[in-house]
Amino acid sequence: MILIRNFNLLVSTSIYNERNASAELWFTLLLCGDAYPIIINTQFPGLIKVLTNLNAKNVISQIKTILKENPNFYNFILRIIPIDFTCEADTKIINSIIQQHYQEFINDADSFKITLKRRQNKNIERNTFIEIVSKHIDNNVNLENPDKEIRIEVLGNICGISFLSKDEIITKKN
Repeated sequence: MILIRNFNLLVSTSIYNERNASAELWFTLLLCGDAYPIIINTQFPGLIKVLTNLNAKNVISQIKTILKENPNFYNFILRIIPIDFTCEADTKIINSIIQQHYQEFINDADSFKITLKRRQNKNIERNTFIEIVSKHIDNNVNLENPDKEIRIEVLGNICGISFLSKDEIITKKN
């Protein structure tokens, strides 16, 4: 298995459909203008890491346009999450990245929430970590309908961090 630590899209599919989802993804990224994306299965069934040469959030926007014209464009891809930063899955490093960059993505008036998804990592204790990160952000917390989401995807010993607006994750509608 090839290990890439740097990725800017995290894609989910159903288990055993990683190859089919990767093919859909490659074709989609080709349509968006990236002829050479790096698409790698992870050790986590149903999860694919992607490194595209394109801006990940622009790719999400282009895919939304494709899906608006053809809602059944995807058969295997279930969710696509853009990733802004990757790092080692270390609470101090993750917190440092969030503190250094959140103001670039979250305006003063925006509410926010933090979502933490951990896979094969018990070193990061959810509630304590979310409390540590959020105490340095002055914005209002809104767990039900936030303006922005700080999403932390921990994949073993690596981590992807995203600062997202409501419409920046693609989720397949059933």
